[in-house]
Amino acid sequence: MPDSNTKYIFVTGGVTSSLGKGIISASLAKLLQARGHSVTIQKLDPYINVDPGTLNPYEHGECFVTEDGAETDLDLGHYERYLDTNTSQANNVTTGKIYQHVINQERAGAYLGKTVQVVPHITDEIKRRIRLLGHTGKYDFVITEIGGTVGDIESLPYIEAVRQLKWDPDFSCIVIHLTLVPYLAASGELKTKPTQHSVKQLLESGVQADVLVLRTEHSINEDIRRKVALFCNISTDAVIESKNASTIYEVPVMMQEEGLDQVVLRKFNMPIGEEPNITQWKEFLHRLKNPKRTLKIGLIGKYIELKDSYISIHESLIHAGAVSESALDIKWIHSELLNDENVAEKLGELDGILVAPGFGERGIEGKIAAVKYARENKVPFLGICLGMQCAVIEFSRNVVGLKGAHTTEINDKTEFPVIFLMEDQKDVTNKGGTMRLGAYECAIEHPSKAYDTYKKDLITERHRHRYEFNNKFLKDFAAAGMKATGINPTGKMVEIVEIEDHPWFVGVQFHPEYSSTVLNPHPLFVEFLEATIKEKV
Repeated sequence: MPDSNTKYIFVTGGVTSSLGKGIISASLAKLLQARGHSVTIQKLDPYINVDPGTLNPYEHGECFVTEDGAETDLDLGHYERYLDTNTSQANNVTTGKIYQHVINQERAGAYLGKTVQVVPHITDEIKRRIRLLGHTGKYDFVITEIGGTVGDIESLPYIEAVRQLKWDPDFSCIVIHLTLVPYLAASGELKTKPTQHSVKQLLESGVQADVLVLRTEHSINEDIRRKVALFCNISTDAVIESKNASTIYEVPVMMQEEGLDQVVLRKFNMPIGEEPNITQWKEFLHRLKNPKRTLKIGLIGKYIELKDSYISIHESLIHAGAVSESALDIKWIHSELLNDENVAEKLGELDGILVAPGFGERGIEGKIAAVKYARENKVPFLGICLGMQCAVIEFSRNVVGLKGAHTTEINDKTEFPVIFLMEDQKDVTNKGGTMRLGAYECAIEHPSKAYDTYKKDLITERHRHRYEFNNKFLKDFAAAGMKATGINPTGKMVEIVEIEDHPWFVGVQFHPEYSSTVLNPHPLFVEFLEATIKEKV
């Protein structure tokens, strides 16, 4: 089936992992979008897990959730933050999904008794998944990032699929290869040999890179560009420098200066046209780099060792900080190390407190101690998912008077189950993709801080949870001063709680961080920081 006019761009990585393929992909997409093209980005992940939903955050960082309820790689968060458009189930493909589909097809007899093999059956399914977004007819460009590093065993079927597609007359594509050019301090040189070997390894798989993006700590001169171009079979203008940046949001501007988008358009024989207008993006960068004040925000969580576990929250705070021209001094505080005795010492200098999501018992009492400190000391507070549930538990124990109150996730024998398992989750034994996932509506009461924040009666937010507020206790909480100001209109589940007698104390069951973007920061984070500014003054 022809792919109409859709152009495909594959982004591969070499030499080492974590070079920033996702940021380069998102930056290129931003520039093409600014030129008036419709663009989407897809991530192919080589791991055999069906999705990252059951992965420990230490393994893979944050699990990002799309509007349609897909649990995906955290790079999809970058895609949405840069492009200000939603991704979907089709934007993240894993080896687990590929093999699961092929095996299901084999069991159903779809292959008519043939021997099922990596080539052609696995590669055919990879190609089908790659083409899905193009077949919608909605996009001029589909940028497909291939996870891992060229040469990894698990990436080989994806590279083979790209090789096959490059020879398909109905398929228009190029390959961008991202590599590292290390600097040897002893000799004072940038070394291109790792890049040469990486490109050679890609060639051994039958794929010629069309564009090279070189990650480097130092500027690359023309001699190095010519050398790389000569040894890697590409034109000099297709050798792009990607120098270390002070913030990931500088990268689109840097790629514009390097002419990455122009090189790509020339490769497709498309008109260059006028320079893309990224004025709003540059204005955001200006505010980000020229703050009027600094705010100390405590991020309380149990996966603090790997900051990627909370990357969407971190970036949402950055977006909101730029709105108020505030630099954020984010204090990453491990909830396991917090208790009632040391909480004042550890949180005493903070202007605002955010208690992060999570699962399981570890660190939960530290989160509850942080909530108590924020409530009693009138520190602006935002609780997200489990953070909201911890606020409910703390309030029930120390204000409502329900001693021993807890969530049944931790203590299923508690006398006061103020947080309990959702009804549709009680018979679930298979954990993958079985939570309340994706976008759900929330009706907002007013007057309330929530209404002041959203300025709407009805909103839609993304979810990822199994437990919820126990409505049996709603009246007790309201009488004691904690109101449920956001309710799901269908299931009557509590979505937002807030304390009236507090400068700004809001807990939300959903994940606002998933829908914050550079050009449209989420209002909850904006209002949270505005409250900290007012209290700081």
